[in-house]
Amino acid sequence: MRKLNVGKTSRCLYYLKCVKGADPPSGGLGVDESTKNLATPTITRRQWSADAASSSELTAEEPPPTTTHPHAAWKHDTDPRNCATHETVARRGSTRALLETLSRHQQQHPPSLLQHSSLRPVHPLLRLVASSSSQHGSCVPTQAVPLTSTLDDHHGEKTQKEINLAARAVCKPLPSSSPGSNCSHLTVKLEFSTKVVEHEYIVAFTGYFSAKARSLYISSALRNTGDGALEWHIVPRENPASDFPSDFELVHIRQAPPGGLLNLEDHPYIKRVTPQRKVFRTLKYSPSPEPAAPCNATRGQSWQSSRPFRRTSLSLGSGFWHATGRHSSRRLLRAIPRQVAQILQADVLWQMGHTGSGVKVAVFDTGLSEKHPHFRNVKERTNWTNEKTLDDGLGHGTFVAGVIASMRECQGFAPDSELHIFRVFTNNQVSYTSWFLDAFNYAILKKIDVLNLSIGGPDFMDHPFVDKVWELTANRVIMVSAIGNDGPLYGTLNNPADQMDVIGVGGIDFEDNIARFSSRGMTTWELPGGYGRVKPDIVTYGSGVRGSGMKEGCRSLSGTSVASPVVAGAVTLLASTVVNRELVNPASMKQALIASARRLPGVNMFEQGHGKLDLIRAYQILNSYRPQASLSPSYIDLTECPYMWPYCSQPIYYGGMPTIVNVTILNGMGVTGRIVDKPIWQPYLPQNGDHIDVAVSYSPVLWPWAGYLAVSISVAKKAASWEGVAQGHVMVTVVSPAENDSEAGGELTSTVKLPIKVKIVPTPPRSKRVLWDQYHNLRYPPGYFPRDNLRMKNDPLDWNGDHIHTNFRDMYQHLRSMGYFVEVLGAPITCFDASQYGTLLMVDSEEEYFPEEITKLRRDIDNGLSLIVFSDWYNTSVMRKVKFYDENTRQWWMPDTGGANVPALNDLISVWGMAFSDGLYEGDFTLADHDMYYASGCSIARFPEDGIVIAKNLKDQGLEVLKQETAVVEGVPILGLYQTPSDGGGRIALYGDSNCIDDSHRQKDCFWLLDALLQYTSYSMTPPSLSHSHSRVAPPTGTERPLPQRLEGNHLYRYSKVLEAHLGDPKPRPLPACPHLSWAKPQPVNETAPSNLWKHQKLLSIDLDKVALPNARAYRPQVRPLSPGESGAWDIPGGIMPGHYNQEVGQTIPVFAFLGAMVVLSFFVVQLTKAKSKPKRRKPRIKRPMYLQQAMTTTTTTTTTGKNPTV
Repeated sequence: MRKLNVGKTSRCLYYLKCVKGADPPSGGLGVDESTKNLATPTITRRQWSADAASSSELTAEEPPPTTTHPHAAWKHDTDPRNCATHETVARRGSTRALLETLSRHQQQHPPSLLQHSSLRPVHPLLRLVASSSSQHGSCVPTQAVPLTSTLDDHHGEKTQKEINLAARAVCKPLPSSSPGSNCSHLTVKLEFSTKVVEHEYIVAFTGYFSAKARSLYISSALRNTGDGALEWHIVPRENPASDFPSDFELVHIRQAPPGGLLNLEDHPYIKRVTPQRKVFRTLKYSPSPEPAAPCNATRGQSWQSSRPFRRTSLSLGSGFWHATGRHSSRRLLRAIPRQVAQILQADVLWQMGHTGSGVKVAVFDTGLSEKHPHFRNVKERTNWTNEKTLDDGLGHGTFVAGVIASMRECQGFAPDSELHIFRVFTNNQVSYTSWFLDAFNYAILKKIDVLNLSIGGPDFMDHPFVDKVWELTANRVIMVSAIGNDGPLYGTLNNPADQMDVIGVGGIDFEDNIARFSSRGMTTWELPGGYGRVKPDIVTYGSGVRGSGMKEGCRSLSGTSVASPVVAGAVTLLASTVVNRELVNPASMKQALIASARRLPGVNMFEQGHGKLDLIRAYQILNSYRPQASLSPSYIDLTECPYMWPYCSQPIYYGGMPTIVNVTILNGMGVTGRIVDKPIWQPYLPQNGDHIDVAVSYSPVLWPWAGYLAVSISVAKKAASWEGVAQGHVMVTVVSPAENDSEAGGELTSTVKLPIKVKIVPTPPRSKRVLWDQYHNLRYPPGYFPRDNLRMKNDPLDWNGDHIHTNFRDMYQHLRSMGYFVEVLGAPITCFDASQYGTLLMVDSEEEYFPEEITKLRRDIDNGLSLIVFSDWYNTSVMRKVKFYDENTRQWWMPDTGGANVPALNDLISVWGMAFSDGLYEGDFTLADHDMYYASGCSIARFPEDGIVIAKNLKDQGLEVLKQETAVVEGVPILGLYQTPSDGGGRIALYGDSNCIDDSHRQKDCFWLLDALLQYTSYSMTPPSLSHSHSRVAPPTGTERPLPQRLEGNHLYRYSKVLEAHLGDPKPRPLPACPHLSWAKPQPVNETAPSNLWKHQKLLSIDLDKVALPNARAYRPQVRPLSPGESGAWDIPGGIMPGHYNQEVGQTIPVFAFLGAMVVLSFFVVQLTKAKSKPKRRKPRIKRPMYLQQAMTTTTTTTTTGKNPTV
């Protein structure tokens, strides 16, 4: 079996047979006419055909017809018309009140709606982050059932019955368990594939309109097609959202003429037209490597530990002293489980009376059974599928809901929250895009407070989906999303978790280690000119988390989609603790979470974000919060390692490329805001702040709830030979309209400070400076750029950014360890001073080159700059084999380039008589006593005669792909070294494969080869290991194959920064101007900088040390009595009901401490009682005076008698 993970490209993950095909996800290429921006080209309607010994081929076929329309039936717990009776609440940027008003006034003319700027059409594509670790993680399925292909390559389509049977065969219900039975801890894989539904199209409008208005607009557009025989009708959507205005319509068009769809898109009220998609999902459960354990045992809580049985250092990086797994030799005491909610101390808030009451939580998944014993406040269950059921037939939706709101056994965080269950998948795991569109709109109508999205994909340029997320958060919906399961590779963040307005969640295990499967930052939106943002925002437990079984009992699953509902449940619980709910919004909640998070030692910010979720500290912040702005990260310290990696990994110096830090501005004051005046740069004179220059760019508008602050840092000329630390800060003032008109001036203002600390060193010598060319690297999105290694069929697209801090991170770390200083060029070659650098490094370049760049590079190399090129495969015949189907145009599309753009590289190096071929080779070989692997690389076709060429025997992978034949080619030239003839000229090194220095799917690294090439280019020293391997002077003459040509009809110009569309072949654009930074005018301050920048920038002086928790006993909630038949529901260790004071039995140390204290107290009480019950004796001090009085009386009598007194 071969696994094709197109979920990384179009939110799909599915298993395929090697020869048979399967149907991947849908999407397309197109132009957004309203914004003139490129719509997202999503790899869709594909079919991957593979042979056991061949590479990939993508084909597609039409989907099978359905006998029952997907919108023919729906079922709902409550009357959807009741939604129209909600109280209208006027909010800035909110569409809820407007939609409700429209539902009461259906006859009102709809074009007036266009004046509302926040109304956005919706066309989200389905995304998924599998609720499990990826193939890189430790929890890999060992007995997964493969998905049977739903399409046949040679015999056409299978019947719907066969598809359903195949789905049932793999979509097994999540097994349930009863208390006391063994619980098999499982890992779950969610697998997706999609199809285009023939003749059905989703028509997206520019706003929300009534059904009558939508019909009129479509009729008007289709009347202009000029084809009187056109057959079309609007497909009825009988679901809970059908009674409300909508921003899309589903239309069935029979044999649409070529101009019909274009006429639809040309209508002024229609934004875009896309085919309807049918989605197949499969849940695949496989046992964890750990053996089954009783249901009352927590996964991994045995005496065995992954940590060694020895004393470990307590220094930074060795782990928290209070980490969950620090008592590795005493695990046996924890045989009784501690649920994830109690590990995060949710029971502290439960005992204060906070259990999520009044907060609405939406769960989009497979539904929930009506009588599930774990839930007591399911407010509404809605069915958006064509099945007449609301129950969960698979168990995944139940598990996610249980993590959030289960009330027993495996407790959720907020058992009293209002659960809104959106059943968007059938029992056969089928869904449609239109189901999701309606469900998202309905979530806005229902005024959902928290929305958990355990879905995602790499396509951050999917504009309809991103717009919908913005719309939801603008309506105060707190969106929590999984960051992805593509770790430990960097640059693998999933959307929408990588958006500024969304809480992105990563995963850790119960020993507070970052889960291997958890995706890492940085974001790649900003490349090539900028730098990525910090993500994830926060991490929490996502490995071995227990949740509700489908019918009863508990199960354990792993994945960031498990960590996501953990945070969603915590957010729900926290929201219920705030008295003034108007203070809770997506920004304020995110501010509280990241400000209260506990940093994990030894982990950088692109792995852990701001740290581990701390529920109690977040509660303290929220209950002392007032609206304000804050920054993420809250400071910049280029000396703090490892947290500030990669900034801390290399000091800055004069003449280097500016260091760019992308800071997120969170605006808790309102959905919209702006930065007034300009940010102010204030260097600290005592800390040499005048030795650095700072430039700041920022979002003109902060919407929704967030914006960016890009800080560029450079060294002043006077510090060219200086070494030391410089500090200062940037002041930013944010203003937002006040939601409460009683606020003075109608605006809220917040000023935040961004401390900056950098390490400066003298400018390194030219030979030690390497420049990485980022400008000519392209990735998905927006274009279809295939992987460099064609064997990696499970991850066919190049989507990690090709940056030194993402999938070339290990290479960067190696170069730094060797003493090289690596800088990034995010502009054309014409925009850097070549006299400052020893080597220009071009790796896996897909972009074209401006003619001016080619001219300048030749001049630079003649003047001493050296060039190293790592190329990759390029073969037009193979590119045609990996084509995909574009749904928008219903045409076949080819990749825009191969692994690299070899024709463009040949244009660049042709002046020296060099060229790469279109040969495609792979294989193992030995070079200089090093084992090497050539992964889908090309060969050198031309090279100067006086150069050094190294050749090896390799397999012809191109022949294998095209004809399924195997052949070994002898003497394939793969490496070339050349010294240019000009005086003082530089050197050129070519290698035909970049996989050995790429972290993504690397088989064997070749960092030693990179060292050898840099030794050659920087110091003109040919390494003996390479000179001894010299095979021939040049490739054989007379047998040279033709040089590769650009694929005819390719669409690279759509995404290229160099090409523009033109009649015939694309032509180069005019050379853009080089970026010039506007340095801020410094306003020096004569004060001492803070010594510790890690100290949290307080949210308007909120001091956590001074915010005490209220007395929990004063808030003890009332516990609902058990109903008949529930006698066994609360048995230990089934769970602890929120509100109970008895501690969990598994918490043995607190229990023994409590019992010991009670024994001591009882002893003193008994002794005191005994003392009070004894009769009191007369004290000696009372008797002693009586004896003394008697003695005195006797003495007096004797004296009187002796004197014979007169009586």
